[in-house]
Amino acid sequence: MLQTAHIGLGPLGARVATDLLTRGLGRPVAAVDPAPSIAGRPLADLLGSGPPDLVIHASIGEIPDWSRVRCAIVATSSDLEACMDTFRELLARGLAVVSTCEELSWPWLRHPVLAAELHELAVRHGGRILGTGVNPGFLMETLPIATTTLCNRVERVRVERIQDAAPRRVPFQRKIGATLTPAQFEERVAEGTLRHVGLGESLHALASHLGMKIERWEETIEPVLANKPLESGLGPIPSGHAAGVRQVARGWVGGEVRLELVFVAAVGQPDPAERIEIEGDPPLRLEIPGGVHGDTATSAVVLNSIRSLLAAPPGLYTMGSLPLAGCAAPDGFASR
Repeated sequence: MLQTAHIGLGPLGARVATDLLTRGLGRPVAAVDPAPSIAGRPLADLLGSGPPDLVIHASIGEIPDWSRVRCAIVATSSDLEACMDTFRELLARGLAVVSTCEELSWPWLRHPVLAAELHELAVRHGGRILGTGVNPGFLMETLPIATTTLCNRVERVRVERIQDAAPRRVPFQRKIGATLTPAQFEERVAEGTLRHVGLGESLHALASHLGMKIERWEETIEPVLANKPLESGLGPIPSGHAAGVRQVARGWVGGEVRLELVFVAAVGQPDPAERIEIEGDPPLRLEIPGGVHGDTATSAVVLNSIRSLLAAPPGLYTMGSLPLAGCAAPDGFASR
């Protein structure tokens, strides 16, 4: 059975650990989270299931025995620089690392030097590392890339992810600016503290796998304003305040916009859906009515990707450079 270390046990990290147990995919043997409300507790107390004697440590350095760990799951930060010390330590132990760090999904965009370091560390120590999730990771790059397998030629790709953020966790609602006034929203955008992290990464991953050389790209961010009073996990949203965010990334190739990714996440957003539109031979349109629940799908993508990562040679990977994962069966790791 796959034995795992879980670094970061906030709402998403705890969800991944719970799903690992529920699906019978493995067993946690180490857990870390520095939050005073989490560190020192039995993991089973936090999750409601799991090994009763496994205590959550406050730091990686407190883990007494790494010999049983085959894969580390890191769910701590969107920022690659903030995760680097953790990644360095895990790769130095020769582990497979799967992380929800959005900037790791295509690290060459913002951190090419760190990307080179991660690959070198992984190769030197026999480790593997992958950044993934539902978006970035799958819906706005891997799924469109796979869909173009049906095409003889691709001229343009437009991907839309439209989400009702009402059922999402509070940290996500906070991240998209729910409850803010328009002025507060713009202030946070200017500070760089309000954006969906990973849209640019998805754009460049998609371009790379389609053989498109992006000449320039842009990213725009604007609030989705509530047209009536709404309720959220953060509290009431008055009419005229931000219910969420609309973020668009565009890539120019040959002087034209040939790639466009539209991300909308707002409390009460009507008609949620995932859409992929491909202009080419043949033209294609794929839609998932109702959309995909982000937390459920992120956990699934993380866990389903482990098998492909373990089977790969040491190095830094993206979802596009690994074999297509598929839904992992409970016995999928038995012989690995």
